[in-house]
Amino acid sequence: MKTIHVAAAIIRDGEKILAAQRGYGEFKDGWEFPGGKLEPGETSSDACVREIQEELHVTISNLEPLCTVEHDYETFHLVMDCFTCRIANGTINDSEHENLRWLETGELWSVDWLPADIKVVKELEKSLA
Repeated sequence: MKTIHVAAAIIRDGEKILAAQRGYGEFKDGWEFPGGKLEPGETSSDACVREIQEELHVTISNLEPLCTVEHDYETFHLVMDCFTCRIANGTINDSEHENLRWLETGELWSVDWLPADIKVVKELEKSLA
């Protein structure tokens, strides 16, 4: 089974966290934290900054590692390095997702998270407690 290594941004704005709904592919309509695959030789934090710039057209900063989750999907093994961060520059202009929602910390479970992202939400809840 092939391994896909991605970096994800848990973008915070005060007490709110950004959730993104996939607009394409096998996991269309599922909710996730935005991010994407690492390029060869790229660090996870660099990939996270680059992917958010490409997808949301904003610059993120204050990246803090939250967790790394691993999940076996049917066709691949996912390794996802997750960072909490904030928007440093720009206004979100989403080019990748079907929908974006700012979720209050008490409503994190109001969307249908993809399996790997469920693990991230659990880690996030621990860090907020």
